[in-house]
Amino acid sequence: MTATTEAPPAGSTAALERKGRWIDHWDPEDPTFWNETGSPIARRNLLVSIFSEHVGFSIWSLWSVFVLFLGPKYGLSKVPADAAAQKFMLTTLPTALGAGVRIPYTLAVARFGGRNWTIVSALALLIPTVGAAIFLKEGSTYGELLVLSALAGVGGGNFASSMTNINAFYPQRLKGAALGLNAGGGNLGVAVVQLVGLLVLATAGKEHPRVILGVYIPLVVIAATCAALYMDNLSQVRNEKHALRDVCKDPNTWVMSVLYIGTFGSFIGFGFAFGQVLSNQFPAHFLSMNATTHKLAVDPVKVAYLTFLGPLIGSLIRPVGGWLADRVGGARTTMVNFLAMAAAALVVLIASIEKSLPVFFVGFILLFVFSGIGNGSTYKMIPAIFKAKSDVLVADGVTAAKASHDARRLSNALIGVAGAIGAFGGVFVNIAFRQSFLNYHNGNAAYVAFIVYYLICAALTVGVYVAPRRGRLAGV
Repeated sequence: MTATTEAPPAGSTAALERKGRWIDHWDPEDPTFWNETGSPIARRNLLVSIFSEHVGFSIWSLWSVFVLFLGPKYGLSKVPADAAAQKFMLTTLPTALGAGVRIPYTLAVARFGGRNWTIVSALALLIPTVGAAIFLKEGSTYGELLVLSALAGVGGGNFASSMTNINAFYPQRLKGAALGLNAGGGNLGVAVVQLVGLLVLATAGKEHPRVILGVYIPLVVIAATCAALYMDNLSQVRNEKHALRDVCKDPNTWVMSVLYIGTFGSFIGFGFAFGQVLSNQFPAHFLSMNATTHKLAVDPVKVAYLTFLGPLIGSLIRPVGGWLADRVGGARTTMVNFLAMAAAALVVLIASIEKSLPVFFVGFILLFVFSGIGNGSTYKMIPAIFKAKSDVLVADGVTAAKASHDARRLSNALIGVAGAIGAFGGVFVNIAFRQSFLNYHNGNAAYVAFIVYYLICAALTVGVYVAPRRGRLAGV
């Protein structure tokens, strides 16, 4: 089952019918309806959705900042290599839980309404934030930290429900841009929470990580309030029976999931791990005299000055991926983008071997840039795939209404599945770094794995979507 927008019944008017915060008729493909009624409503829902998803992403990636504050006083090992492995685990767990809740969050939009679920999912962010405000303190055990970090994973589900909801509001021709803006604004949460962490480190100091929560707990309440006041439910969105089952039988589901692991999985994985990679691979560049021990140690403030830039640029550029896909095709954009990601990872590997922090940093920024573009282009490919297949069905005699309905049904299902599986890419990234630093004391093995994966994704995109010029997937 998944969410889809049913076609309006025959003879229905283009007028907007509302019951409370429920909209009973929604037809964005009708130009008259869209221009006169639909566009301002969709835009209002999009703006609130972006803000709510932004806060969700910030909470999801909260522990990428918290680990910069943590040391032996919080239950971590005094052995640097072991402490690094423990910190990578603290960023792996929320990534995994966030990926796991994405499919149920997708289904919840149709079950409860997009507005209603946005309220609930926003308020759910109080669980990890209030929990950390109470229990994150000196004397905590490592086991307690693992539980607290895992709870932050609920923020990862907001993306799936938000994208499914906004997808239903917009016409096919504008989905790439709308979904790109929605996702890009949400992705900015990864960078913004790191900026907040930098501000706290530079002012309150390393001993006060919970000050960050004083910023985000009020934002959670504001997000839920805005959703209640300004968003709408679409009553025509339904969980279609067997949609998940049907889409899982389609080979495109697994191809797109593999591609999304490479784009969004890279973005969220790098966003969570970048600060740890810098501090562990180039510690000599971030040393300061510790005021307590009077010994040189890695200064998290110096690390934080660099870590936010990658997620910030990757988030801002994500709509460009959707924009390019709308104009030159999602498949072509994605293919070139994966080749660029492989080249950027190669730059990072060479810089790592040569121990050049400037080149390493530039290479990593490029990885964030291209992962952001790929996020937008791969998401645009999903509705385009089923639109192309529906055109073939119409040519074969299937009614346009049924073909369009099936396309939306399967498209929304694939958005949920690919979003969930793709997020697990962040888990793989953190595990790859953890094992590489444990075994080799650097990230080189992880960089080689990334290069190979991106080249496989480029070849897969060419073989399935770019090379075929005719047939069911022409025009993707």
